[in-house]
Amino acid sequence: MTVAHHDEFSLTPHPLDMLEHAVEGNGWPFERSGRDELNLSVAGRWCDHHFTFTWRDDLQSLHLSSAFDMRVNETRRHDVADLLMYVNAKLWLGHFDLWPDDGALLFRHAMIFPDAKASASQCEALLNLAVEACEYYYPAFQFVLWGGKSAKDAVEAAVLECAGQA
Repeated sequence: MTVAHHDEFSLTPHPLDMLEHAVEGNGWPFERSGRDELNLSVAGRWCDHHFTFTWRDDLQSLHLSSAFDMRVNETRRHDVADLLMYVNAKLWLGHFDLWPDDGALLFRHAMIFPDAKASASQCEALLNLAVEACEYYYPAFQFVLWGGKSAKDAVEAAVLECAGQA
């Protein structure tokens, strides 16, 4: 009688390997800082977005984070917190955070992949979701931080909901 041993390495590709192929296909610069981390830069309309993808084997999840190149000082934290409440209520997936220690603004999201079974399209969808959210809301954060606007005014000026077609 033979006993089948569960090998540490399965035949399922590592989720970051699949993401790496999608990133290469788009021609985006990236770096693997280990088996479980991928760093990537994507040029946007307002700025370059830097994403970090981290695989947590113990949670069977892929975590994405992207910090904006802006810091929130004490005088603007209340308005930024108001903006975060509005923006996060609109998002179906992912959320924006304000880190209390250094005032960093970032977008975060995680997906769970039971048995590490992720498809390339799921990994690419996660990246596209993050790029879209960062691009869409970046101007509102700029208006609050650099324009001195309230959260309400920033949303009205930056987040346009278009109806119909031209």
